Amino acid sequence: MTTHRIGTREQWLAARLELLDAEKALTRQSDVLAQKRQELPWVRVEKDYPFDTDEGKASLSNLFRGRSQLLVYHFMFGPDFKAGCPSCSSIADGFDGIAVHLANHDVMFWAASRAPLPKLEAFKQRMGWTFPWASSQDSGFNFDFNVSITEEQQRKGGVEYNYRRGGHAMTRTTLPPTAVENATKSGAEPAAYMRERPGLSAFVLEDGVVYHTYSTYARGLDGLWGMYQWLDRAPKGRNENGAWWRHHDSYEQAVA
Repeated sequence: MTTHRIGTREQWLAARLELLDAEKALTRQSDVLAQKRQELPWVRVEKDYPFDTDEGKASLSNLFRGRSQLLVYHFMFGPDFKAGCPSCSSIADGFDGIAVHLANHDVMFWAASRAPLPKLEAFKQRMGWTFPWASSQDSGFNFDFNVSITEEQQRKGGVEYNYRRGGHAMTRTTLPPTAVENATKSGAEPAAYMRERPGLSAFVLEDGVVYHTYSTYARGLDGLWGMYQWLDRAPKGRNENGAWWRHHDSYEQAVA
């Protein structure tokens, strides 16, 4: 028998209306936060980072493709990975549906990773994705935007991520079990896996100058993770213990 609270339709409606007030307050607060993001000062990007794309070499300014705004998802796929990070991959499963709409609203979307382009393209084909994906392997883009660290930084610890500097030197024994599990699914050594971090960065192009406007990391990406927005509305919520998600072609049973 269920242990969850059971009530009448009238009791449910009263509780639902109370919750609705809280949901509306959260929505209004989200609108305020969105406005504050847009009010952040812009920082001129002095480097025109080189990328490898399916259309050849491109600079950061080239990635705008005629739009004035650019969103870049920092996808965890290091040079030594055999597959993309399963967490980033589950987020990326929702990219194709939004990229076309953004592109037709003056916003160009890209994913970027340090793996060489042939690896990215092979994995992209495996996953059935069509969104644009660039390799940043020959530039300092990932390091400058705090989504990659060097082996030396990893040994010393104290690197910056999510606007905080801290942490100890990383060894296999100090890595969280979820990181080790995701590293295995990515075909990467755990230490190499932990040298890559997820994130999102936004840029604007005005009068030929690229400006950095916003970046977010870690739980700041929660709103982009489509499955979680659905799970938060499911009867049992996220209901998870560890990294239960996989590459979408690796589940034992497909959706019927």
